[in-house]
Order: sequence, then C-alpha cells, then structure tokens
Amino acid sequence: MALRRQAGKLSLRASIRLGQQQPISAFRSRYLSSGADGERRIGTSRWLWAVVGVGSALSLYGGYNLYQTLTIWPIEVRGDLRAAVRAKHEGDLELSQRFYNRAWTTIQTLPLSERSDSYYLKLTGLGIAFADVLEQGGKKEQAYEVYVRAWDLLQGPNITIGPVRLRAVSLASKLGDLAGELEKPLKEREKWLVWAVEEVLRVVKDEGKGELDLPMLALPSWIRKTDIGAPLEALGEFYEQVGNIEFAMPLYLHAISLLIPPAPKKSSPEDRCRAASLMTHLSSLILNSRPPAQSADDQKSTHVHQAESWAKQALAVATQARTEILHPPQRSRFFGGGGRDDSSVDAEFCDQVYAAALFNLGVFKEKGPEQ
Repeated sequence: MALRRQAGKLSLRASIRLGQQQPISAFRSRYLSSGADGERRIGTSRWLWAVVGVGSALSLYGGYNLYQTLTIWPIEVRGDLRAAVRAKHEGDLELSQRFYNRAWTTIQTLPLSERSDSYYLKLTGLGIAFADVLEQGGKKEQAYEVYVRAWDLLQGPNITIGPVRLRAVSLASKLGDLAGELEKPLKEREKWLVWAVEEVLRVVKDEGKGELDLPMLALPSWIRKTDIGAPLEALGEFYEQVGNIEFAMPLYLHAISLLIPPAPKKSSPEDRCRAASLMTHLSSLILNSRPPAQSADDQKSTHVHQAESWAKQALAVATQARTEILHPPQRSRFFGGGGRDDSSVDAEFCDQVYAAALFNLGVFKEKGPEQ
C-alpha cells in the first residue's frame, strides 16, 4: 500500500533516523483515523505549546518559575529581574523589556567558573522570559533574535546533559514556529524544525544506549512524551503546509505510535485523545492527497478505504479514552495524590476530539460509496 511504503521509508532527510521499527500502518494498526483541519489544531496547540509555550513563566522550559524563585538567580541580576517582573505585572512592557535586557546582558558576562548545567538553564530561561515580553509588546523580530541567541549559547561542546539539550530542542521548535509567524523563508523555518527533530532523537538514542525504538523506549523522568512528540508533529505540520505529504505522514505516524505504544506499555487517556486527534487529521490528509498512479477507480477506492479506516479508529480510541476520563477507576478517589486535578481539562479536550472524530466519520457515512 502507498501509505505503508511512505511510512516505511521515513525519507525526511538522510540525517533523521527513527530506528528500524516500522511506523504504524493504516491496515494493521488498532488506532487508525480520519481528519479535520480544525481538529488537528487541537492536537498541535496542546502538544506543541506544552513544550515551547512561554507565556506565563519559565516552568515549561526547565522548572524555573521566575515569579516565585528569584533567589535561584545570580545576585548580579536579581534586582533587574525583580523590577522586570514587577513592571510586566503592572502592564508596563517597555519598562519590563529594559530591565530584562539589562539582566540578559549581565548574565552572559558572568565568569566561566560559574557556568554549570543549571547556569545554562537559568541563562536561557532568562532569555526566554525576555523574548516573551518582547513578543507581548509586538516586537517579534527582536524576540526572534533573543531566541536565536539563547539557542546558540547551548551549542558548545560542553553541552552534554540531557535536560540542557532538551532546552535547545524547545528553543529550536519555538524558532521554527516564530519563523512562520514572521514569514521568514521556508528554508529557515525548516532548518529549525528539522534540527529539533534530529536533536531530540539524538538525545533519546543516547539515553537508550543506541536503541531508538520510540514506542517501547523507557524514558528517563526528565523526558516527557511531549518533548519527543511535539517536534515530530511540528515538522509534520510544516511539510504538510508546503505540500510535501510524503514527509508529513511518517512524522504523524511516529507521533501516534509514541502516544499509543504496543503492549505491554500503556498510555494515559489524554495521550490516547491526542493520538485520536492526529489520527483524525491523518484521515483527511490521506483523503485529500494525490494517490500514486494506479487504475483510477482502484486507487480512489483504496484511498477512501484508508481514510475511513483512520476515521473509525480515531472515534474508537477517543470514545474509550473519554469514557475513562469521565468514569475513572474507583481507586483514583483514594490514591489520586495531592497534585492538580486535570480531569476537567482532559475531559474538555477529549470531548473536542471525540466530536471531531464523530463528525468526520459521519461525513464518510453521508457520502457513502460515491466519494
């Protein structure tokens, strides 16, 4: 089948390696699906921005919440950071930018003896906070330059620790997204997104002692599925936007396989909803892409069948995950722990995914065999 050949090749670039495991096939998978453009936006926004969003604080970029833990920062920049945060909260973005700029300049001049792994996380975290204020003030080009500088600071030979390398991946993903907003050349956007995928796979491979079976890999606590899946999805979206469907499909397939790995590994209901969202989109991608040259009638029938199969599986996966979120096991009431309860957020997200999958499958049924 054409889809299986595309997924098996995973041709992207010679330098992007996803290991020997075959991506999920539309005819052998237990999670196939169909797609709506708007629905895939749900998956992208919740997944990609879980890694590269910088709106509220620095916690998404390494656990440093600037608003609560100013004492972790070098004494040379604490005063400027405190003033920058205060000005931002008071709505004076120009003043906040000036203080952030001074702190950003100062922290880069600290003696080399103070430069540890935590230093690089603090350094780039400050740059991210500065760039975020610039973005909020409408200065996206300047923000882009700060993000580039932060990424560049993580390219030295001493950067070998996984969490620091993941920071560089997040920055590259952010740069790829912002390059699109700024309408920079496609090659520049592709450069950032490809680097993010290549680097996160190198990180995973190093942690797996040379193994790169993404769905079955035992990830260390500091690597989340979103750290791996978001760059895959973002690059897939880019290739889809430029019409390179052959490159986009394998990326989506690998993202799905990461979210719903084979047994005995299990995935959370929210991960399955994310996967269903991608499946839904993949269905429309198959349906709207040009099929390989074959007998016109045979190829059209095969194409529609593949797309509908993904639509059915998306609905099945979303239905099961939604049920588990709405009716969790009884033990969760007693052993749920003291952390934040995300069940309402997960339920809302899965409701959207479920509705989109249901609608898309309904479209297939409405059109019938004459599609």
